[in-house]
Amino acid sequence: MVFIMGVNFHELKLVKKALESFYGLGPQLSARIMAKHTIHPRARLGGVPPKTITALTAELSTMTIENDARRIVQDNIKRLRDMGTIRGRRHAMGLPVRGQRTRNQIVTARKLNHLERGGTSSKI
Repeated sequence: MVFIMGVNFHELKLVKKALESFYGLGPQLSARIMAKHTIHPRARLGGVPPKTITALTAELSTMTIENDARRIVQDNIKRLRDMGTIRGRRHAMGLPVRGQRTRNQIVTARKLNHLERGGTSSKI
């Protein structure tokens, strides 16, 4: 098992997928980090030397990932809701924010007809 940023990964897991499993790290950023540390894109965690693993952990600790990134996103949504923008109101109502249709989508209708009452959910 390989230990990166408080998470245990299996030795056969790809380094790229292990990096992408952290919230806030996508394919492009993980590829940049791997190129910076000269890790092959198809390399597995078991084949990476421990010195490189500690360098990866050190670099990830300086980035805003996981809870910090989630907190930033939640703060941005809260700011939009407090200002009363359309995006904020649609976030509050649970509707699509980026201009998707809501007229003919059954998923949205299910979301709109779904009420939460004290921890249990029921339909209208």
